[in-house]
Amino acid sequence: MGIRPTYERERAAGKVVAGVDECGRGCLAGEVWAAAVVIPDWAAAGVSAVADSKILAAAKREQLCEMLRTSCHAAIGTASLEEIERLNILQATMLAMSRAVAALPVRPDHVLVDGNRVPKGLPCAATAVVGGDATVRAIAAASIVAKVGRDAAMASLHLAHPAYGWDRNAGYGTPEHLAAIRTHGPSPHHRRTFAGVREHLVLGAAAPFRTDAAAFQDALAV
Repeated sequence: MGIRPTYERERAAGKVVAGVDECGRGCLAGEVWAAAVVIPDWAAAGVSAVADSKILAAAKREQLCEMLRTSCHAAIGTASLEEIERLNILQATMLAMSRAVAALPVRPDHVLVDGNRVPKGLPCAATAVVGGDATVRAIAAASIVAKVGRDAAMASLHLAHPAYGWDRNAGYGTPEHLAAIRTHGPSPHHRRTFAGVREHLVLGAAAPFRTDAAAFQDALAV
């Protein structure tokens, strides 16, 4: 794994290359998160254990996230429940990615985005990399930062809404989560336009709630 040869040449020329990935696009509850990570030359040797967040144990992800926070340039961006419902989940995800890039403490010359499309309006060139979280280390690093942050946010929301098991499913539509929605109805944190939620809505239900990612963003400052 590593930045592909075309982009390695950019780094060799002194250009800044960032990896971007999202977390929570397919969830039934909570905001969608994205992270952007630039791995400086001095940190390259220390990130050899970085891999796609989906194949890492939670403890390993948290350990690597802490390392990335201190040795790399990293930032997060989120899109709220209101934005997910107003824009649709794809456009909200693109918005979260754009916000993550904008929040980086360094301006990238090129952004590598996991998936088959890139956000509009980025301040630099961008390339979509299908399966990038498994093949490009900077994207894998972004997947770790996004997932650790979002999982922590959902675990915090779980304290107020323990019936849905968000400390275990992070808002994804597991059988446990779907059964809890059927039994208790959706919470203010659920995505009301998503199947599995919308059919259980009650007229006059509480408005969406925005989780606060500011504390996690502050922790990424290096």
